[in-house]
Amino acid sequence: MKPSNTKKLTTLAMLAALAYLIMVVGRIPMVLFLSYDPKDVIIAIGGFLFGPLEAFAISFVVSLIEMFTVSDTGIIGAVMNLVSTCSFACTAAIIYKKNHTLKGAIIGLLCGVVAMVVVMLLWNYLLTPIYMGYPREAVAAMLPTTFLPFNLIKGGLNAAITMLLYKPVVTTLRKAGLAPSSIARRDSQGSAAAAGFTMSPGVILGSALVLVTCILFALVLAGII
Repeated sequence: MKPSNTKKLTTLAMLAALAYLIMVVGRIPMVLFLSYDPKDVIIAIGGFLFGPLEAFAISFVVSLIEMFTVSDTGIIGAVMNLVSTCSFACTAAIIYKKNHTLKGAIIGLLCGVVAMVVVMLLWNYLLTPIYMGYPREAVAAMLPTTFLPFNLIKGGLNAAITMLLYKPVVTTLRKAGLAPSSIARRDSQGSAAAAGFTMSPGVILGSALVLVTCILFALVLAGII
């Protein structure tokens, strides 16, 4: 195995372990059986670094281990976790891979949020009646009042935290030799540019405001405020 492949597998394994650990210690119950944990942030960062297939691989491994260790929702919970994470992280990674800039990252994360919200509304409609034993009509009535706001909050938190943590995490991994360095590319005008993006104060502030807003809405949804 080439050293570069070994480093890549090592980094992916580290990201999977970190995502699992964060899921275990950072799970926050919100409403019904729904809870938020920031593992999707780590998986999205892995997707930005390596691509959508790697994001899928991390998500699959974490969902599988979660099912056999701390989850009480069985195969249905594992499927829901995998679908939710991949719709967000893989969508964001696909777009960022095509446009390796700050704009590409923002558009990718926004599209990831939209994809996750739409996909999870469908999957909750299909699987929640089986898991909870509710009539499908009752679940359909909960889609706009419970599942929609929950997934909007979850997506907003994931996107904001990913924007705030991506550069520090990637910089640390690159210094440790565990992440690919920025590669020179050429833009549409043919001039050289460094792959990746630089966080501006405005983007940091905007991400922080989204994060605070989503936290407040989460507290409202949970009935705390």
